[in-house]
Amino acid sequence: MTRGNRKLLITGLKNLLDKCEGHENLIKQIHAHWTTLGFFAQTRKHQHFACKLLNVYTKLNKPLEAHRVFALIPDPDIVSWTSLFNLYLKTQQPTEALSLFSHLLVSTSLRPDAHSVLAALSACARTQNLDAGKAVHAMVYRQLSEPETIVSNALIDMYSRGGRTHLAGRVFESVQCRDVATWTSLLNGFIFCGDIEAGRQVFDDMPQRNVVSWTAMIVGYVRVKNSIEALQLFRRMRDGGRENATTITIVAVLSGCADVGALDFGRSIHGYVNKIAGFSMDVAVNNGLIDMYAKNGNLDSAENIFIRMVDRDLFSWTSIISGLAIHGRGKDALDFFDEMVASGMHPNEITFLSVLSACNHAGLVGEGLNFFERLKNSPRFEPMMEHYGCMVDLLGRAGLLEEAVGLIQDMPFKPDAIMWRSFLSSCLGHNNSALAEMAAKEVLELEPDDDGVCVLLWNLYRSKKMWQAASRMERMMKDQKIKKKPGCSWVEVNGVVHEFLAETSLPSVVGDVYIALQGIARQSKMNSDIDSCEWRNFMHKKDCTATECI
Repeated sequence: MTRGNRKLLITGLKNLLDKCEGHENLIKQIHAHWTTLGFFAQTRKHQHFACKLLNVYTKLNKPLEAHRVFALIPDPDIVSWTSLFNLYLKTQQPTEALSLFSHLLVSTSLRPDAHSVLAALSACARTQNLDAGKAVHAMVYRQLSEPETIVSNALIDMYSRGGRTHLAGRVFESVQCRDVATWTSLLNGFIFCGDIEAGRQVFDDMPQRNVVSWTAMIVGYVRVKNSIEALQLFRRMRDGGRENATTITIVAVLSGCADVGALDFGRSIHGYVNKIAGFSMDVAVNNGLIDMYAKNGNLDSAENIFIRMVDRDLFSWTSIISGLAIHGRGKDALDFFDEMVASGMHPNEITFLSVLSACNHAGLVGEGLNFFERLKNSPRFEPMMEHYGCMVDLLGRAGLLEEAVGLIQDMPFKPDAIMWRSFLSSCLGHNNSALAEMAAKEVLELEPDDDGVCVLLWNLYRSKKMWQAASRMERMMKDQKIKKKPGCSWVEVNGVVHEFLAETSLPSVVGDVYIALQGIARQSKMNSDIDSCEWRNFMHKKDCTATECI
């Protein structure tokens, strides 16, 4: 081959590679031609092409092929190494990326640059390998005289993910030129560690914010079940008009709407989704909409979204099954499960939990037992505590209390307080005071400060006119300073969610909500006065007896 033809061939292969990044077969043919012609041996001359091929395989998530390209380069430079680091990170193999970085340091004389260090710190953060992260941090100060801001941001993220927010704070304070990513890295760190108050302080102090900052704060509030604050924050973000929401933002806000029953707010988000290109076809967003509508009781809308989805993942099926389950449409939920299996989708532990929940809420005891046996006999996974808890609740609701106790005793692990509470509720529902007392004592042994169970047991004794036992329970609550936590309710008015506690004074609630609450309060007082009369009579007699003894 003449030099001119060779040059034309090289140029043609390079141009062709630029135009066919999504065509795997054609890329492999180009790769084969390049290898056959021996161009990989000419490292310095064609280094750019080798890195380009590495990046193409990275986009295709082909680590094996990329590693083969890397192995054919006689003397790879730091750019080639970094390309391979990023490939392993993208394909969720941070341990391999960290191992490769160690190999770079030990077996070559190359000096890592900011981009390779960034990849190494990202690998340390994802694996939460704090020791390796500290070693890379030390290397940064030895070899990079003035670390770039992106490296400092990566250090903040690495320390935060390792639970060392104080070290992340030190790095933050040392950064001379902080950009919005620096602030957001520290914010994310506090959110990751569950310190929502510190995260909010960072958020409020930020000189400027981007959509990542807003999303991090919104997600943080949703995680700690402060969904009202999350929705208010989203409203502020949108009122500013400067930031467009991302998929993660929308999914978090929809989750918040589902948590507090903000159906009108959720509908407005649905309208926003339909206006923004790409959102209406996004699987995660549609899953969030299904979950939001289902938890708010609007099953027709949830089903319509599910039916219109072009692509569905396992979470799509699980969301619609779970939504139907919690509203008592067990038969429909089981039909969807059968359809899912027929489509070739394999259920996981969460899907089975939703199916058992469907049987539970619809009272389908036989079907529930069959699915539970199917789960136990599956070679892919074993029943978790939640599956056993669902079965205990199913049997308990059906009045099969002895069978439920037998299942609890035969479990491969110790029952938790949640399971005993569920069983306690079933015992109370079926008027079995003996088993109810046993379940309540089990709960209190695990969680002595459980105010709800103390009150339930107290009410049980009162309903059975067991005044002495009720008195002992009341005295125990006073001695241990156990107080019933006030209940919390949400009311959505014109798209705004109002939160109030059981102890909230009525004048603090506005408008029609005030009038409705007054009516509820009067009715509750009338009902409670009947039981309270007998209780006061007993306590009065007890006080009189005590006075006579004195």
